[in-house]
Amino acid sequence: MASKKFKIPLGDALNKLKNSGNEFVELFTHGSLLVEIYKPNEVDNQKPHSRDEVYVVVSGSGEFILEDERTVFSPGDVLFVPAGAEHRFENFTDNFVTWVFFYGPEGGEK
Repeated sequence: MASKKFKIPLGDALNKLKNSGNEFVELFTHGSLLVEIYKPNEVDNQKPHSRDEVYVVVSGSGEFILEDERTVFSPGDVLFVPAGAEHRFENFTDNFVTWVFFYGPEGGEK
């Protein structure tokens, strides 16, 4: 879904997510960059991804697990996940929503 947009309003992203019926929706691509919005429903069932990933927490709080490390997150936090790493959100509030940014080559940047 290549686009020339340079702004993605949060309200528009949340409406698109709600209307999709999914836990995430792709919003923008440019080169290797892919932007999504993600709102897991009770359980985060993610599997490791093939590219590097950055989360920017929009709302809610909880715990983020990256491999064997656990950290608390809240709105505004930025979380980095290298390609192939086991990760998930746990004990998150009902209002948890995060931007997701995938970028770079398959296998991650070196």
